[in-house]
Amino acid sequence: MAPVEFKLFAPYNKDAVLIGSFSNGKDIPMEKGEDGYFRAQVDLNDGRHDYKFRVQSKSFFLEPDQWIEVIDPRASHVDESNQAAVLCIKDGEPTVDDYVWHHDDKALPQNEDLIIYEILASDFSGGEDDANLRGQLKHITEKLDYLCELGINAIELMPIQEFPGEQGWGYNTHHYFAVESAYGTSEDLKHLVDECHARGIRVILDIILNHSGSEAPLTKIDYNYWYRSEPKDPEQNWGPEFDYDHYDENLNLCPAQEFVKDVLHFWITEYHIDGFRFDAVSQMGHFDFLGQLTDETSKQAQPKPFYNIGELIPESPDATNLEGPLDACWRDGFLHQLLPMLWGDETDIETVKDLVDAKRSGYQGAVNAINYLSNHDHDRLMVQLANHEIFDEIAFKRAKLGAVLVMTAMGVPLIWMGEEFGAYQPKTLEPAKIDWSLLKNDRNHDLMQHYRSLINLRKDNYALRTENVEFFYDDPESKVLAYIRWNDEGSRVVVVVNFSNQYLADYEVKNFPQGINWHEWISNYDVEVHDGVWVTDLPEYEAKVLV
Repeated sequence: MAPVEFKLFAPYNKDAVLIGSFSNGKDIPMEKGEDGYFRAQVDLNDGRHDYKFRVQSKSFFLEPDQWIEVIDPRASHVDESNQAAVLCIKDGEPTVDDYVWHHDDKALPQNEDLIIYEILASDFSGGEDDANLRGQLKHITEKLDYLCELGINAIELMPIQEFPGEQGWGYNTHHYFAVESAYGTSEDLKHLVDECHARGIRVILDIILNHSGSEAPLTKIDYNYWYRSEPKDPEQNWGPEFDYDHYDENLNLCPAQEFVKDVLHFWITEYHIDGFRFDAVSQMGHFDFLGQLTDETSKQAQPKPFYNIGELIPESPDATNLEGPLDACWRDGFLHQLLPMLWGDETDIETVKDLVDAKRSGYQGAVNAINYLSNHDHDRLMVQLANHEIFDEIAFKRAKLGAVLVMTAMGVPLIWMGEEFGAYQPKTLEPAKIDWSLLKNDRNHDLMQHYRSLINLRKDNYALRTENVEFFYDDPESKVLAYIRWNDEGSRVVVVVNFSNQYLADYEVKNFPQGINWHEWISNYDVEVHDGVWVTDLPEYEAKVLV
């Protein structure tokens, strides 16, 4: 046996005790120090031990000093069925697990090179014959070879920190240091990250710093010490909001800030995470503190690259620029402006230019903007098209055009799981497992191959990873636009887009860049340009990509 210390930070609560599988049902007194921590020391054998705290609450919704049971807010394992934290002891020391990392020495892609694939663990894979069977982290690991073949080099996991119940998206976090038990174990997550790194795939974690679930331990211990008494924006409120302005003069600290710093440090050091996607940054506010977080996480991850992404609605490109706190933000305007053009609304060529050249919207660098056709917050493109009576071959053609815009626009592309082969499940909080059998269909498989080809195009041509965009031809009446992407080492990619519903035969694309032999990438044929004019057929809602 070895002495193990249990501690609970509750500086203004009157009393707390420890209860555990090792205490024979009796309370173990805890003593509070001047640093605000209650502590108790217990001799324990190696193995698993369940425990919880009983504390006199200071939260306004309970009786004054009411005794309540809470799970350790810093527990790395949680047993929801038993409403207890789980402590693992090995060689006399607390440990998360005994996983051994194998691929920490692998080189990982830089931020500008990323093609991100967003995943909800429960709906991604696993038990394909049973749509209601919950997917787990191990099933993502099983699909990594598919993602590699597609060309993906970063996955963005929707929240995987412990939340209540067995089904959900995870945006009501209760336990910030624990892996959602329905998704698997801590070893399962580490194995996934390790196998990703072995394949040169980075792992970005979607994390919620704006708010907690309503029954999170900190809400019950001392609500007003950790959370705002009133939401910042009642119309955009999803739970108790951390109070990052609260400063404890007695202890000389901002408790919510220190807690969140520890959370991020834990996931980087314990799970080797390569980036964060911060949810609801606009509601979180406090950009100065957010800037501290991004600086610290990048330093903690060195020498590996790190990516800090924010969700800001409405968009705020300034948050990603020189004085901004973030490396990038989700570019929701890209989706909202592009989709109506894909389903046939009036196309404005100047708007298309804004989408392709993110600098026109205020983004300064190529890594600052994340572009996408869909994500977990929106219906998939196939659903949107179907809602506008666009089906079958026409729908797949529009999907291909959308993919070209995402992959050739300035910024980092993101693919919502299944989008690359035409998944059609509508947005829902209920189980909605991806139908992988769609890949057996010619059209779905062809769309996936189209995505794979475009991803290879990005990887082979550094021009698409710069902020350089020039529009050399536009024809607003015919809804045709041509632009070139380039870098200073000679990489050049030209895209010609027909956004009309008219087949344009023998169309003349003028001012075409000369002095090079061009090759059409998608259909694989050489192109002849004479005196700056390329004569070609431009089918309706189709793009040509030349290298």
